[in-house]
Amino acid sequence: QVQLVESGGTLVQPGGSLRLSCATSGFTLDLYAIAWFRQAPGKEREGVSCSKSTDGTKEYADSVKGRFTISRDSGESTAYLQMNNLEPEDTAVYYCAVDFGPYPPEYEYSASYCLSGDAYDYWGRGTQVTVSS
Repeated sequence: QVQLVESGGTLVQPGGSLRLSCATSGFTLDLYAIAWFRQAPGKEREGVSCSKSTDGTKEYADSVKGRFTISRDSGESTAYLQMNNLEPEDTAVYYCAVDFGPYPPEYEYSASYCLSGDAYDYWGRGTQVTVSS
């Protein structure tokens, strides 16, 4: 049974850091693309970062480039999102998701595809991140 469980969300001050975790089970994490999304109240869901399994490429939304880092620990079957220099605009519920494929050819496997929620098959329930002083 496929499961993804996020944790690590909390209240943090602007400029602070958090690391979100996504504990997975029911599949081999290294074999599939995994991503983080977020949704703030009244806003559409946004792709934050993704990690492709095909070539290890990592993609980031422009709004988080240079501040967020996605990673995965195959031994722990856990994906992470390290978030630094947090801003109030980062306040949202953060979700992880897995894409079991099939994947497009490399020349078509764009950042926009990787960060598109439509590509993903299973989702966690989310963890709340609030950035406020």
